[in-house]
Amino acid sequence: MLDTTTNPQDPIAEEVAELVARSRAAQQQIENYTQEQVDELIRAMVWAVAEESVAEKIAQHTVDETQLGNYDGKYLKIFRKTRATLFDIIDDKSVGIIEEDHERNIVKIAKPVGVIGALSPSTNPEATPVIKAISAVKGRNSIIVAPHPRAKLTNKLICDLMRDAIVKMGAPADLVISIDVPSVEKTNELMRQCDRVLATGGGAMVTAAYSSGTPALGVGVGNAVITVDESADLDDAAEKIRISKTLDLAASCSSDNSVILVDAIYDEMVEKLKHQGGYLCNEEEKQKLQDALWPDGKFNTAIVAQPAEKIAGMAGFNLPEGRTFFMVPETGFGPDFPFSGEKLTVIMALYRAADINEAIELTNNIQAYQGQGHSCGLYSRSDENIMKLANATRTSRVMVNQPQSASNSGNLWNGMRQTFSLGCGSWGGNGTNNNITWRDLINETWVSKPLAVSKELPSDEDLFGDVMQKLA
Repeated sequence: MLDTTTNPQDPIAEEVAELVARSRAAQQQIENYTQEQVDELIRAMVWAVAEESVAEKIAQHTVDETQLGNYDGKYLKIFRKTRATLFDIIDDKSVGIIEEDHERNIVKIAKPVGVIGALSPSTNPEATPVIKAISAVKGRNSIIVAPHPRAKLTNKLICDLMRDAIVKMGAPADLVISIDVPSVEKTNELMRQCDRVLATGGGAMVTAAYSSGTPALGVGVGNAVITVDESADLDDAAEKIRISKTLDLAASCSSDNSVILVDAIYDEMVEKLKHQGGYLCNEEEKQKLQDALWPDGKFNTAIVAQPAEKIAGMAGFNLPEGRTFFMVPETGFGPDFPFSGEKLTVIMALYRAADINEAIELTNNIQAYQGQGHSCGLYSRSDENIMKLANATRTSRVMVNQPQSASNSGNLWNGMRQTFSLGCGSWGGNGTNNNITWRDLINETWVSKPLAVSKELPSDEDLFGDVMQKLA
């Protein structure tokens, strides 16, 4: 158990300590729940927010409060993504013995961690609290959600709906608690006092999570890079790039921030992207966009997840009707080429590469600047190219022939675990590189029994072989 003693003269520490005490008391009431009871709870939690009329209300409320993204994207996340995440974990065994390794004669038993402190970003505030909450409760934990101040009302609405559902299932409402009046100080204090931190948000908050002294699961910067090679189905690729680039107006860090086209299909693919609603910027428009995105060299957050026409207006040029995303030709990478970084807008950098080898080199150079370890993608029918890119890039996820932002966090058309928390491994400064789900929010007790037949060390000749001769 972590030391959660507080300074009685610190009102923020006292306030958070009271929340943690309530959360811990609730968690202890479900610590011995059966698998059936746990699964009933999380089904109720999702239904409480994902029923069609409620999902519509939440989607509109989220857009109205945050002024980020669009209704269609928010609705898909709360209506579909929460269902898909529930479906992904509902049959997982998370109570009692969850794994048996007969070869090693080991049994693994799931144990709850306790109180999960969760950070929820302003860009995905509609489904993030739900997905994190059901992952926590699946492991018989409780959760306290600290929202971004820009989405505090949305967070309260969603958490209150889940709390009501939990009570109707006969469990304590405080399994889910919202910090209704959030601040950086409260979030930092929550991370200090809880049992495990689940951090999704800006780089500063993830860094704070790792520095809190509490075991933390954080995520890295996105900046996905997508390549289209000469073997790809170009119509399919263009449509899926448009879907990914415009989903929720690119609020997701998994949106296609850079697209690399190989020479053989460059001109044809550009035309197909135009047909899908892409607008190819000239040098003057590129400079105007850069000035709007990075005035005085600092990123302008007012431009995040906004419609293309609004961004063009802020940049000072007109956008033809029907254009929904920008393509900005780029050749370099790094701080002197800001379009090579994460933008969280419907603007993508467009690169040209001679072949898959140059595309891989570009991908690594772009993501060495921002996004290393997160994800990249490839539209290709060549298994050789797919595996070449996968082996040569420093990435945790390679999405093949799939819309990146809708796929790397799991979807019905692939086998990735459903989540909104994507670990980036050591490449991104994270302790994990998997899709974070309930399995990351439990402790496991390993029960080891003697093997039926003990193992025997092989002879030196079998174990070391010709190494002995080479070292002689």
